[in-house]
Amino acid sequence: MERPDAEARAGGGRDRPGPTRPGPSRPRIHRAWFVVAVTFVTIIGAAAFRAVPGLFIDPLNEEFGWSRGTVGAAVSVNLALYGLTAPFAAALMDRYGIRRVVAVALTVIALGSGLTVWMTAAWQLMLCWGLLVGLGSGSMALAFAATVTDRWFTERRGLVTGILTAASASGQLIFLPVVSWIVATYDWRPAAVTVALAALAVVPFVWLLLRDHPADVGQKPYGAKEFVPKPEPVPGAARRTLEVLFSAVRTGPFWLLAGSFAICGASTNGLIQTHFVPASHDHGMPITTAASLLAVIGVFDVVGTVASGWFTDRFDARRLLAVYYALRGVSLLFLPMLLAPGVRPPMILFIVFYGLDWVATVPPTLALCRDHYGDDSAIVFGWVLASHQIGAALVAFLGGVARDVFGSYDVVWYASGALCATAALMALVIRRRPRTPGPAVG
Repeated sequence: MERPDAEARAGGGRDRPGPTRPGPSRPRIHRAWFVVAVTFVTIIGAAAFRAVPGLFIDPLNEEFGWSRGTVGAAVSVNLALYGLTAPFAAALMDRYGIRRVVAVALTVIALGSGLTVWMTAAWQLMLCWGLLVGLGSGSMALAFAATVTDRWFTERRGLVTGILTAASASGQLIFLPVVSWIVATYDWRPAAVTVALAALAVVPFVWLLLRDHPADVGQKPYGAKEFVPKPEPVPGAARRTLEVLFSAVRTGPFWLLAGSFAICGASTNGLIQTHFVPASHDHGMPITTAASLLAVIGVFDVVGTVASGWFTDRFDARRLLAVYYALRGVSLLFLPMLLAPGVRPPMILFIVFYGLDWVATVPPTLALCRDHYGDDSAIVFGWVLASHQIGAALVAFLGGVARDVFGSYDVVWYASGALCATAALMALVIRRRPRTPGPAVG
């Protein structure tokens, strides 16, 4: 006589309620969330370099006599390469894998930051901080977060994008007070070494814990109904990146997204991140105090960006962008009246608000790229991010020049406020997402 369990396997006894056996246990937490955690820590380590440029302007001016325009030019090279490298890095991740590209990028950041301690001429600042750190950080840009999100998630993408974008702010929060204290207490050189060591410290985590695709661990993407096989490596990374660009530039949404995101970069990385500390110092505020205010921006940036990701999953991304840019522009118009030797309540309100709005634009911008460009969205977003950094680079340079020429930053604050109003209008005229299947070209 067959045993009941054998009979059940043969198909008999289906009408009899026999003893049930537990199936294979499913993990309570999907592996995708562990990948998000590793990616978060990785971006924090790479974000250390973002805490430094504004803190180095005055020390480099005092030691080498370099003008704010000269230092701003090196920062602008860094910011421009940060953006221009991103789309190629996204394609390289499709070719060689996320883990390899990110590990190399972190090493290049550490090399560029570490070499600055021996520089004696402005061209060496351009080479180390501009070229090397720019290339390395560009490979760690938001296109990295976009690639991880697209591969590991089919649901909660807006929320995950907000979390990973907030990692950059968390890095600023962690490193700004530390780096400013090192600069004020010792010198800028130990601060540069600190940045290099922070980037190197993350490399083992990337190599040991990060995985390129859910199929590498035998899992489905989070929220997917079916198993997704790992795609074959995509050859010709540079060619594909340029082909996606040439296709995207023939569409209206690309120019509206790129233009508005360029203004986003101009009013954040280029303006506040680079020039807020020296501008506050012009009004008698200690450098450590101004750097602490930037760190507070980082605190509220985390809250604002995660909340923006949650909103993006539920509301029209175009309207969200319009609101973010309009409110940012209004706040910049008030900033010249708030700068003073001490920190007054209106300045605290500005810092809190600007933090909430800092990179809240990223989740809706990435969502619109995904809606209009499908499977190519990470690369398209890389090019949109390039425009963000070009805008940041222009204002990092022109802001320093304006300070040298006019003796203050007032004209820069007002011009940036007007640009943000323009970005709000550009966001509103982006057409709704197409309904055609596949990797749409909009």
